[in-house]
Parts: sequence; C-alpha cells; structure tokens
Amino acid sequence: MSQSFNYRHLYYFWVVAKEGGMARAAERLDMAVQTISAQVRELEKSLGVSLLRAEGRNLMLTEAGVAALHEADHIFALGEQLPQRVREAASGPTLRLNLGISDGIAKLAVHRLLTPVLDEPHLRLLCHEGEFQPLLGELALHKLHAVLADRPAPPNPALRTTSQLLGTSAIGWYAPPLWAQAARHAFPRSLAVVPVLLPTEHAALRARIDHWLERERIRPRIAGEFEDSALLSTFAATGMGVMPAPETLGAHLEQTHGLVPVGTTPEVHEQFHLIYSARKVMHPLLTRLLEAGADGTLWNPDPTRCPV
Repeated sequence: MSQSFNYRHLYYFWVVAKEGGMARAAERLDMAVQTISAQVRELEKSLGVSLLRAEGRNLMLTEAGVAALHEADHIFALGEQLPQRVREAASGPTLRLNLGISDGIAKLAVHRLLTPVLDEPHLRLLCHEGEFQPLLGELALHKLHAVLADRPAPPNPALRTTSQLLGTSAIGWYAPPLWAQAARHAFPRSLAVVPVLLPTEHAALRARIDHWLERERIRPRIAGEFEDSALLSTFAATGMGVMPAPETLGAHLEQTHGLVPVGTTPEVHEQFHLIYSARKVMHPLLTRLLEAGADGTLWNPDPTRCPV
C-alpha cells in the first residue's frame, strides 16, 4: 500500500492542533518550535494543502486542517487501543464489545437488552456509563462499538451514526407499601398527593412524563429527582415515594425492591435505542442485537418475567 505522507508528521500536526499552537506543542513533545513547524510544513507539502493559517498571534485550522484533524483523531484513538488488543490476542480468543450506557436509560433494562449476546463464550463486555453527548463523541472516535440510550442520535452528518429502536415499554408507577394504598386511590390524581420520585431532565423519559402530567393537569408532589435510575429505585424502596418505571421491569422491582404497581400510563413510553457507526463490516455481536431488536424477540412483553 502506497503512502503519500509520513504518520510522524501527521502526529506533530495533531499535537499542534490539540494544544492550540506551536509553542505548547513543542513543550509537550520536548522539541524545538522550529522542528515542529518544519514537520507540519512537510505534511502540508505531501498533502498539497495548507492545514494551518495565522490570525494575528494565533494559529487557526483551515477547512482542510479540520478534516485532517478529524481523521487524525480516529487514527490515534485506534493506536491507543493497539497494545491492549495485542495483549488480548496473545492471551487467547476474545470477542470484545465496548458499549456506552447512557445515564438516562433504565439500568434494569440493560441486562435484558444485551441478552442475545451474553451467551457468547469468548465475550469480553465493557460497559461505560456516561452522559449522552460525550458517549456519542467516544463512539465517533471508535472508542465504543455502540451506545445504548433512551433516545436516537440527533442528525449529524459528521458523526455518521445510525440509530435503531430495540424496544419500547409503557410506563407504570410503583410504590413502597407505605404509599401503595394512597397512590392507588384515584390514580393518577393521587400523584399530586403522595411523594413522587422522578428522573432528572437529562432523561428523555422526563420530558414525556412532564408532558403527560401537564396534559392531565396534575401538579405532582415531587420529593426527589435522580440522574441514576438505580438510585431512584433504591430511594423509592426506602419509602421516600412513588416512582415511574417501564412496566416490563415491574416484576423485578417487586422482587428486588418490594415496590408494588399502583397505576399505569400507557400514553407514556420508555424507548431503548442502539446507536452505532455505519460500517461496511459490522461487529458480529451488534448484528445479533440488531436482528433481535428487529424481529421483536429482544424485549419480552410479558411483565411477569424477571430480567435477571
């Protein structure tokens, strides 16, 4: 394979772009500014375009420089993974699956969503929990194979991502024994009387719940808001209040947290999306998940089944 440029020159350019200037790049690399500048000029010469332009005392990326930086991000992100991949290959066969788990998704659902791949004998599953947008950035840099989220990826041609809906579930409301009778009485109006625990506004479900409450003209008695769904169910179990959750997880909440169903809101649904980068060669385990989501076998509609 022919190569029209030197990867070392590309690395020097990448550091300059990341550091925001020649001087800071030279300091990071412990090299002379003149040497760094010469290496970047060699890269520009080999590519036949200018990657940087001077604006006063600052260096700015040209359009070509922005494109080069984007590709360099991918190249060096993959390079960072090389040592670990080589060590894994030497230690025996493994099938690595790096997944981002959006902090807005119901954690109890993650195990069920991943059921089609958990029987892979050589699976090495790495789950990274985080906020939605940063996880999409990690996906764009190929640090993740896919992201599980409660919403599809927003349109962005630069990210080149695809979203598939794996399943949905109507939302039910669950209460500890302390509040169960009061919550059932005149539900859903009772949500204005009993203490209510909700996900914070970072979760897509919160907007759907708020819209439903507004439509029903209910002002809930909010006692707590939680970013983490596992923390939400833990506080509900202690008796702090009534919580919403996917109906398909209701049996699990009752068995593990002692929470009982007090009402349903079939108009409100939790969604589960798999977001991945479109590639000619798909990860075999992602293909398995997508096929399970497409044929409806992934999300068992029977609410009596426990996800674990």
